Amino acid sequence: MVRTISYREAITEALTQEMARDTSILLMGADVTRRLPKFPGRVLDTPTSEATVVGAAIGAAACGQRPVAELTSGGCFDQIFTQGAKPRSLFGRAARTPVVIRCRYPVFTHVPGLTVVVPSSPYEAKGLLIQSIRDDAPVIFCEHEALYETRGDVPRDSYTIPFGQAHVVREGDDVTIVAFGRMVAVAVEAGDELRASGVAAEIIDPRTTSPLDTGTILRSVEKTGRLVVVDEASPRGNLAADVSALVAHEAFGSLRAPIEMVTSSFDAFEDLPDAQKVRNAAKTAVAYRR
Repeated sequence: MVRTISYREAITEALTQEMARDTSILLMGADVTRRLPKFPGRVLDTPTSEATVVGAAIGAAACGQRPVAELTSGGCFDQIFTQGAKPRSLFGRAARTPVVIRCRYPVFTHVPGLTVVVPSSPYEAKGLLIQSIRDDAPVIFCEHEALYETRGDVPRDSYTIPFGQAHVVREGDDVTIVAFGRMVAVAVEAGDELRASGVAAEIIDPRTTSPLDTGTILRSVEKTGRLVVVDEASPRGNLAADVSALVAHEAFGSLRAPIEMVTSSFDAFEDLPDAQKVRNAAKTAVAYRR
C-alpha cells in the first residue's frame, strides 16, 4: 500500500519498523524520546555533546548493537573518523561497526570506510534509512531539515534502496543535471522550465555520495554531451567539483560544452542554488558552440 506522507514521517516510520523488527537497534540523541516514545530502554535521550553521542554509539555497535545516532551538526569528526571509519578501512569487512549517524554530508564523503547517504524525498528517506540500519558499515545519513515537511508517495511496508545505485529521476537527451539531496527538487523544477523551452534535461539523483554510482553519471553524459552539477555546499572541495573532475577525466571526449557547476556562494553560504540558476547553467551548456 502506497500513501502520501512527509519526509519526517518517512524517517520515523523507517525507525519504528526497524526497531520492531530488530531488538538490537537503539536510537540515541537529544530529546529523541519525545519524537519516538515507543521502545522503552532503546530510545535514549542524551546530552547535547555530539562527541559523547557518537562515541557511545560506536562503542555500542562494536558490542553487537545497531545504534542510530541523531545529530544536528558534524561536530564529532574525530570519533566518526578514528573510532568508526578507520577500523573499517584498515580491516575491511572483518570490522563490523553497524552504526548510523544522522547529520550533514560533504566532508564525510572524503573519508574511507564511511557510507554517505543523501536522501532527496520521503521515498528515498525511508528506503535508504532502512538499508543504512541493516548495513554492517558505519553510515552517515544526511537528512536535510528543509525537507522534513515535503510530502511524497511511500509504501507502508518495509523496503530498502541499495547503496551506490543512482536514480534517473527524469530522462532527457540534451543535458545531464546531477543534483544532491534537497537540490534534486530544485533540478526538477528547473527541468520543467527547460522542457517548456524545448530542452530535455536528464536529471540524476546519486542517492549516495560514497559509494557514488559513476556508471550512471558517465553513461548519461556520453548520451547528452553536457553536464550541470548542483550542490548547495560551499564550492571549494564539494561534490560538484568531485563529479565534474570525474566526468572531465573519464568522459572528456563526450563533452560538447564546458561543465557547469551550480553551488552556494563561497562568501555567502545563504546564497543557495535555485531553479533559475540551474536553468541558466543548463541553457549555457546547451547553447555552447566551439
